[in-house]
Order: sequence, then C-alpha cells, then structure tokens
Amino acid sequence: MKEFVLVLDFGGHDKESIARSVRRMSVYSEIKPGRLTAEEIRQLSPIGIILTGTLHSPLSTLHSLGIPILDLCGVQFQLARDGHEIIRNFLFHDCGAKGDYRLDGYIDAQMEQIRRQVGHERVLLALSGGVDSSVCASLLSKAVPGQLTCLFVDHGLMRLHEGDEIERVFSNRDLSFIRVNAGARFLARLKDVTDPETKRKRIGEEFIRVFEEEAGKLGEIPFLAQGTIYPDVVESGGIDGKTIKSHHNVGLPENLAFSELVEPLTGLFKDEVRELGRKLGLPSELVDRQPFPGPGLAIRVMGEVTEEKLNVLRQADYILRDEISGLETKPSQYFAICTDTHSVGIKGGNRTYDPVIAIRAVMTADFMTCEYAPLPHNVLSRISARITGEIPSVSRVVYDITNKPPATVEWE
Repeated sequence: MKEFVLVLDFGGHDKESIARSVRRMSVYSEIKPGRLTAEEIRQLSPIGIILTGTLHSPLSTLHSLGIPILDLCGVQFQLARDGHEIIRNFLFHDCGAKGDYRLDGYIDAQMEQIRRQVGHERVLLALSGGVDSSVCASLLSKAVPGQLTCLFVDHGLMRLHEGDEIERVFSNRDLSFIRVNAGARFLARLKDVTDPETKRKRIGEEFIRVFEEEAGKLGEIPFLAQGTIYPDVVESGGIDGKTIKSHHNVGLPENLAFSELVEPLTGLFKDEVRELGRKLGLPSELVDRQPFPGPGLAIRVMGEVTEEKLNVLRQADYILRDEISGLETKPSQYFAICTDTHSVGIKGGNRTYDPVIAIRAVMTADFMTCEYAPLPHNVLSRISARITGEIPSVSRVVYDITNKPPATVEWE
C-alpha cells in the first residue's frame, strides 16, 4: 500500500493548501473530517497526521495510535518558506517518508480503474475546453480508445478562436468529437438580461437543454464522465466534511439518463491536473489555460450581452493576453471586461461615447485571496494603445487595482 499522510480537518480553511504542499514534496496526502475515530484512522494506516482547524477532541486519543502528529490547530499557519520547512521536516524526519508519490503511478492506476468500470461500454463527456474536462478526455481516450464521445457545446461565449482550438486538439484523438454551435440559442436566452445571477442560471439551464437534445441522438450510453477534481469534492462536503460551496459537477446530474459516473480526476489538485495533462501530451494552450468561468464572457460583459459587445471584448481580451504573454513573470490570471459605463472620447477628430474597457490582472496562490498584479506602466501603455487603436468602438481603458478582499477576481 502506498504511504500517505492524513490531513484531519477540524474546520480549517487552509486544509487544501497544506495537503497540496505535502503532495508537492512527493508524499501522497488525503483530507478527512476530524471526527474520524481512532480505529478508522488505524485502518487507513497513515505514516503521519496533520491537524488543521480548531481541535475539539483530546489529543491523547490520537497520540495513542503511535503515529507522528503535526498539530497546526489554532495556529495561524502560512505556507511561506518557514511553513514549508515545518512540513518538510515533519514528513522526512518525523514520519520517515520516502517521497515516492508520482503522477505516472496515478495515470496507470486510473487507466486500469476506468477499464474495469467501463468495460466495452460507451462513455459520454461534456467537454468545455477547460483544463479539467480536457485532461479527463485525454485520459479516457487513452484508457478506452474508441469508446469515448466528447460533446462540446459551444455557447458562443468563449474567447477569440478558443472553440476552433478545442476542435483542432480533440478531432485528432481516438474518440468521437461533436461540436454543437449553439451561440444563437444562448444569446436569445440572454436578451434583456442584466443581472449576473440570472445570466448564470439561464446559461446553465440552456446548456442542460442542448446537452440533453444532443445526447438523445447518440443512442444508449450508460456512462457519463466528468472532470471533477479533488477541491470540488472537498468543498462540496464529499469527504464527509463541511460544505463550503456546492459544485455542479459533484454527483450525478438530475434528469439525465446515465447509470454511472466516471470521474478519474477526483484525487487530484489543479496543479496536478495540469501536470497530468502535460504527461498526456496536451498542448500548453489547454494545459496552462487560465481559470475561465462556466458562463464564459457573459459575466465579463456588464449589462445585457450582445454579439457586438462580445466581439469588442474578444478583441480586447486577445490584445491583453498577447501583450502579457511576452512577460517573464506573468500574473496568475488576467482578462478584460466590457463595462456598462460609457465615456466621452475623441477619434478621428470626432466626439465619441463608447463603453469603457477594464483590465484585471491578479497574483494569487489559491484564488481564495489575491493582490492586483503591478504590471509595468510601459506594458499597460501598450495594452491601452492597442485596444483603443485596433478597436474602433473603444476610446478608454482603465486598470483595476483592487485586491481580494474586498473585491472578487471576477466583476460579476
């Protein structure tokens, strides 16, 4: 049995960061709720236990197990240099860890698990083009070649050329790729909608409708694949812990006629998913893709979403990404927003009154908090000059310098 360290959660917000730090040191870790009994822990056979949160039970019970314990409860623990060193000493000095956790072993184990679960049946995956679903598709096509169908619902709310890039990558793999161009349907559902939550709800509802319609044309497919990853499960309470927020991809979707889920990434953190994608040969454009909201550009267009606004935003976002791509140190995430604020400008000697484009770039380790990225002024100047020069209907660009909190990463 592989060696692993147990992270016991007593309500701490840093459990994921700690578990991820352990794995980065090549030691496998799992998060479990703090209410586990001593016998349940004994059966798991961890080589060490890390306590996070606020401890409500006596330590004597855990110490009776004879397993090394690192107690971080009530302690304000920051995973800076000293924090990493504390964990490293605990793993390799106190626990005697070998540091033999590798993703190659995960790939082999998951491929075998997929083959046992699926057999010779067909599998359907809703491919969004995001990192998780793309890596899931790549792993499934390698495990059960010819049995996977990827259904890509293009809602028309993606960035410039992204739909075509997704089609190019997955049309050349040992799977059936279906692209549904449903942009007109989604725009119709968003007509006159300005509230961001209503946008999200309508996009989600329309996606399910399109997916059901297209899946119904494919005949009987018993297995539905999802790119659910470990943080999704943890935050949704899937490890019998406290629910932080619900994730749409945790559990079998209601009203869909599938008998079983295939979720090969549920044991991995996001950085591990990216590494897995590289090992599976996915291009960097997909593997290193920035976080992108499910509703796409609809929540980066303030107010009503129109084709005209989307086209302006796509061009502005492309220019921003093109300029930042040349930086040696890049922000964790960066994107453009088409605001619903209009501003007076002058173009070609004429007075204009056009929407303001906002730029957002942040630095963060976990997206729970972030700081705005201090982009060099010469870079900001080039971005502004290109956006106002290459897009006729834009005459003003502003830069968002707000941290999270009090702001969020996205504007809607």
